[in-house]
Amino acid sequence: MSHPVTYREHARSVLALGVPLIGGNVAQFAITLTDTVMLGWYDVGALAGNVLGAMVFFVLFIFGAGFALAVMPAVAAAEAEEDARQVRRVTRMGLWASLAFGLACLPVFLFAEPILGLMGQEPDVAELAAQYLGIAGWGIVFALTGMVLKSYLSARERTGIVLWGTVAAALANAVVNYALIFGNWGAPEMGIRGAAIASLVVQVVLLGALVFYILIVTPEHHLFRRFWRPDPEALGQVIRVGLPIGLTTLAEVSLFAASSVMMGWLGKVPLAAHGIALNIASLAFMLHMGLSSAATVRAGRAVGRRDRDGLRRGALVVVALSGVAAVMTVVLFLTIPGWLVGLFLDPDDPQREAVLAVGIALMAAAALFQLVDAAQVIALGLLRGVQDTKVPMLIAALAYWVVGVPVSYGLGFVAGMNGVGVWLGLAVGLAVAAGLLMWRFFAVSMARAF
Repeated sequence: MSHPVTYREHARSVLALGVPLIGGNVAQFAITLTDTVMLGWYDVGALAGNVLGAMVFFVLFIFGAGFALAVMPAVAAAEAEEDARQVRRVTRMGLWASLAFGLACLPVFLFAEPILGLMGQEPDVAELAAQYLGIAGWGIVFALTGMVLKSYLSARERTGIVLWGTVAAALANAVVNYALIFGNWGAPEMGIRGAAIASLVVQVVLLGALVFYILIVTPEHHLFRRFWRPDPEALGQVIRVGLPIGLTTLAEVSLFAASSVMMGWLGKVPLAAHGIALNIASLAFMLHMGLSSAATVRAGRAVGRRDRDGLRRGALVVVALSGVAAVMTVVLFLTIPGWLVGLFLDPDDPQREAVLAVGIALMAAAALFQLVDAAQVIALGLLRGVQDTKVPMLIAALAYWVVGVPVSYGLGFVAGMNGVGVWLGLAVGLAVAAGLLMWRFFAVSMARAF
């Protein structure tokens, strides 16, 4: 009889899986971060347009990514049961669902300017955001299908290609950005449109690399053979699990998107500062996203093995690891906020000091929600691992839209706290979500998984 896996062994397994996933998430985020840094050095107006355009892209991307995230626990459980056919079925239908959703998003990107105008954004910022989305928006099809393949490989614990492929894509994005935003090396100076072209090229190349790897190195599941054949049962499973995941994530991301819209009402400088502070906070969040994905895979495999004790121990370990990482980011945000925000700004920009002042205040607010933001995403990862997605969707809608958005608006505009008030509202919404989701997993879902 095998002995129960110790907490130390669980920690080692979580980190072995989670560290490459964290690296891959950081590298993926570096694509957006590079756009923000270089456009911030190019022009504050272009930065504000990018903040708005990237927000619209990300909201729709994260909704559609629910189908890819549904693939991960299903593949992990099927792998534990050694069911290769089920692995192939859910991955293919995940690709189908993602492809269809990506194509459905294109009209939003192509007609972004009037949509943003109706949201109360300044005309010049809306025009720049529309220029970005008119090019970068086409990349959503490649980004979503690539996300499915990353989920498939992660569930099979083949995270090396996910990490190194994304690192190469981030480096390529930086090179193309440097050439096309500023007009270096004989390239045309394209500003925000140059950043959009770089993002699109990188999404296409990364998807190609993942497909090549699967065909050459891991061909055993024959993912692309007779790809056109429908599988209604597997497609239904992906949609049933993936749609609530997408809506749950959308509820959280749209909370931050709503904060971007509210910051836009305050003007270009607060919006630019918000974009910088949000990028820094999001970079720290990539740590917890990687651990959350590792939690999904480990929980899915525990369910496939019918290992109740392993599920509980693994959950406690990943919560502890994420908590340690969150405390470290709080220290950074409170001790060196000016240095962090200053990295995104040209030293000679006349608006630098104004953006810096707002950004430092926002970093203090960001420090407040690090622990609760980490807790809610870890809880979601565990819940996905046991394929409990419908009730978490309702919890997210309650926490972010019934609590978070009204509190953000009330503190920011009614109480006159401006940007800091908007961010304090984010912290309240995240805290409510963290508490309810953790309770859901440990008190309800873990017992129902077997």
